[in-house]
Amino acid sequence: MKGLRTLKRRRRENKTDYKARRILLTSGIPRIVVRKTNKYFIIQAVESTGAQDKVIATITSKDLLKNGWDANAKGSLKSVPAGYLSGILMAKKLGSGKFIMDLGMLRTFRGGRVFAVVKGLIDGGLDIAANEVVFPSEERISGEHLAEDVKIMIKKVKEKLI
Repeated sequence: MKGLRTLKRRRRENKTDYKARRILLTSGIPRIVVRKTNKYFIIQAVESTGAQDKVIATITSKDLLKNGWDANAKGSLKSVPAGYLSGILMAKKLGSGKFIMDLGMLRTFRGGRVFAVVKGLIDGGLDIAANEVVFPSEERISGEHLAEDVKIMIKKVKEKLI
């Protein structure tokens, strides 16, 4: 029984990985925080000074509605194409710069929606270190697996953002 200790509350609730957070904070590089809700992606650019985080910019995939995304066309705002376009929108808002990714406690796997956001950030012009192997295929990003009207909508939104 010697050596056992109670984990911090946020770790017990699977909200914070303190070891990963410490590594991100000591790097001194601003980070892009990606969170996934039941309906949307939330993407924030965050700078840390000391133990305080300052949000520079925020985008949600709901902002795609202002850029031509049709919510009635059965185009989910948490799909792979929506994540990619949200990443491009965030990169456009930030302009340029070097960032690191903070995926928090999200489960990640090759070709997942979260990595579509990362690809959108990189294609939008941000300097983020990432392995190309984890990105979704171009077919999934462009919505080839979706209905024809959704594919057309995705193409129009991408043209408007780029």
